[in-house]
Amino acid sequence: MNSMKYRIALALIVLAVLTRLLPHPHNFTPIAAVGLFGASVFSRQWVAFAVTFLSLFLSDLYINNVVYGYFYEHFVWFGSLWVYAAFGVVIVLGRLLLHREVKVGQVVRASLSASVIFFLLTNFGVWATSGMYPYTPAGLLACYVAGLPFFGNTLLGDLLYSAALFGGYAWATRYWEQRQQAARSI
Repeated sequence: MNSMKYRIALALIVLAVLTRLLPHPHNFTPIAAVGLFGASVFSRQWVAFAVTFLSLFLSDLYINNVVYGYFYEHFVWFGSLWVYAAFGVVIVLGRLLLHREVKVGQVVRASLSASVIFFLLTNFGVWATSGMYPYTPAGLLACYVAGLPFFGNTLLGDLLYSAALFGGYAWATRYWEQRQQAARSI
């Protein structure tokens, strides 16, 4: 990836992550799309992990300690390991489905899969660690049912942000390449 494409990708990711700091419906966030996008555009897989996890960590710091700081008696420095694990799986999924070639259908499939992965893993984590549900199959099912109202926002957010990141990147890189060609022909 040349340096201009790298800068375009990072700028789009920063813009997407900043939207997480704006008021939004629960679970309507850009992080899964950032993971898919990063896995697709960065040639080094560790960069996709670093960018995604750093985006999540820094925005969590702000949200937990400034926006929702009145809920906590102390500084909150880390979020749920289940959330991070879910996004780690999403990055691997993005690498498998989107790294070689990006098509609209692949982005939609990856985005929908990311939503399902996030839903399944994070709700499993709530069931396994919160003590809110009995440690039985019925308790796990109850936890998943309780999470369903948030799943629609997850789907919509992942689809919207994936479209914005992948579409914005396609447009911006094409625009930049056309300007480069025009400058060379002068």
